[in-house]
This record gives sequence, structure tokens and C-alpha cells, in this order.
Amino acid sequence: MRHGDPVFARPFLKWAGGKSQLLQEFDRFLPHAAFRDGTISRYVEPFIGGGAVFFFLNRKVSFDECTISDVNEELVLAYRVIRTSPVALKETLSGIEGHYRNLAGSEQEAFYYEVRDEFNREKKTFDFSRYNSRWVERAAQILFLNRTCYNGLFRVNSRGEFNVPFGRYTNPEILNKANIGRVASCLEHSRILCGDFSRCRRWVDDRTFVYLDPPYRPINPTSSFTSYSRSGFSESDQVRLAKFFRDLDRKGARVMLSNSDPLNGDPTDSFFDELYDGFSIRRVPAKRMINCNGSRRGKVTEILVTNYQ
Repeated sequence: MRHGDPVFARPFLKWAGGKSQLLQEFDRFLPHAAFRDGTISRYVEPFIGGGAVFFFLNRKVSFDECTISDVNEELVLAYRVIRTSPVALKETLSGIEGHYRNLAGSEQEAFYYEVRDEFNREKKTFDFSRYNSRWVERAAQILFLNRTCYNGLFRVNSRGEFNVPFGRYTNPEILNKANIGRVASCLEHSRILCGDFSRCRRWVDDRTFVYLDPPYRPINPTSSFTSYSRSGFSESDQVRLAKFFRDLDRKGARVMLSNSDPLNGDPTDSFFDELYDGFSIRRVPAKRMINCNGSRRGKVTEILVTNYQ
């Protein structure tokens, strides 16, 4: 999707830590001059998640090449299915949605758990390495579960099983055919990878803009949400990512990273200020969107690190 289109692609999944609410704030700190003069022609995002920044940028910039990646194999599968088989996905998800909407409230809940149980059972034998028709059914299940589960979370346990309970929504949007079509168009010329963030290194050069949005470092013992994959994201991973940031800087790429602001929980916690010493560190207002305690969904700040002014 390019700037000027009347309607744009938007995230097709609800995602913990999604950046839709921060896009206008982030927009102030993007390298717009380099976008305009063609200095930047590539885009790389190693933690694609819901893709809010990816879709937002593709409204504005005609990148020659985009590379998106994530360690979550289910998420990557969904992106690949939308790019490859959008029509089949819409048909399959439409069937699931139609059945769901014809059920009474308690029956809808039972159906949700039937789909979740089948989704988890198939995990043991599912082939994520070779595209086939089962991918379409699984992607449809992912979208259905995401749109009807509690708080729109994607959370797995240590066995990699999706374990979010039913959401009890009155009339959730499950299938948006138009948006799936727009997302498919946006992904048409994108490289989609599954793996650790470091896998993207080879596609970064001095004409690349890289956005890094890792699982956030918890600002207190109860705020952690890193279970979108079995492996989680530890403090040592945050340190490793900072080294990756410096590596990309040496390559000449423009790099932006977002993360939680430790000062929200401890005014003496200088973890990121020390980790990214020498780069521009800004604190931007945000709203905590996913928290089991509604009274704690208040305003906080997040950090935004760039290697350019």
C-alpha cells in the first residue's frame, strides 16, 4: 500500500505490545528526509508482531525491498498464508465465523475450546517447513482464536500450546475480507522469515531502515509478557540485541528501537540508558493496553532509541 491509497492495510491480529496507538508519536522520529530523497530503499523488521509500524510505513514509502521476521512460527505462518493464499484463507475463516455466529453464547464458548484443543493437538505433527493446504486451516484458526480469546492475547505455555481463555465478546470482528486483501498486497514483495532477530543481519546495508520492537523488559515483577513464544526473551537477550543494534549502526543502517522505560517502575534503573549509551534515547507517552487489572491500564512512557537525530 502506498501513500495516497484511500484505505490502508492494518494489523490483522490483536497483539500484545502492538504499536498502533503509538504510530503518530513514532512518526515524529522517523528518518523522513532519507525516505524522501531515496537514501533508504530497504526496510527490515525482525520482531514483526502485529506489524503496525510495517503497515504504517508502507503507506508512506515505496521500499524496493522489505524483510520481516519473527521467532513465533505461528505468527510467521499467518503472514505467509495471507501473502500466498488470501482467497482460500478468507473462505476458510468465513466458514468458521459463520458456524460460530449461529451458536448460542455457551455454545460459542464450547466451540472456542474445541478449536483451541484441535489447534494444540495438531501442533505435535504440524510441518512448519513446507507450505501446504493445512497451513490455510491453521492460519484461519489463529485468526479466529486471536479475535475471540481474552484480551486478544497470543500466549503459549512451555509446550508451545496456546492457552488463552475464551473472551466472551458480544460481537467480535473475526473476518475482515477487505483488510486481508490489502495485507496480501502489502506483503506481495516482502521476504518473510522465521527465527532469531540476528537472522535479518544479511539483508541490512547502508540503505536500510531497521525497526526493532522486541518483547519488552518488564518494569516490575508482575508486568512481564514475553510468552508469545516458548523461548521468551531474557535480560541477556536484551543485551545481545543491543550489540546487534550497534552492529547495524556500523553497517550504516538507520535503526530505531522501542522498549519499556525502566523509570516507570524504578527511577534509579538505568538499564537501557547504559545499554544504548551514545545513541539518542527519547521517552514517549504510551498507554498500557493489556493488563489483567483494569485500574493499572494507565499512562506510562516507553523509550525510543535511534542512531540518528
